[in-house]
Amino acid sequence: VQLQASGGGLVQAGGSLKLSCAASGRTFSNYVMAWVRQAPGKERKFVAGISRNGDRTYYGDSNGGRFTISRDNAKNTVSLQMNSLKPEDTAVYYCAAAAQSYALGTVEYDYWGQGTLVTVSS
Repeated sequence: VQLQASGGGLVQAGGSLKLSCAASGRTFSNYVMAWVRQAPGKERKFVAGISRNGDRTYYGDSNGGRFTISRDNAKNTVSLQMNSLKPEDTAVYYCAAAAQSYALGTVEYDYWGQGTLVTVSS
């Protein structure tokens, strides 16, 4: 499956951004989806994940209820709404797909998008 992320940019602390990821190539609803981020000089970190039909969502520890993941299987898209952004949220955000549900919560996925940069200024 091919993944194309978009929506990153520069935002002030306290602001909001919505990331989107468009999938193509395979049956989107067969995959659990996730957002993973990588800050400069740091390892990749799980941000949020969602089950195949969207009925279950998972979030990393650092999100504090500020992020919401959603998916639209009819449009083959997954989104990440990020509110109350902090400078420490600055990172490249990747959308990722996995065939197996146990990938949720991890950074081990079968397919990765190219990443979109989010920069939060203080």
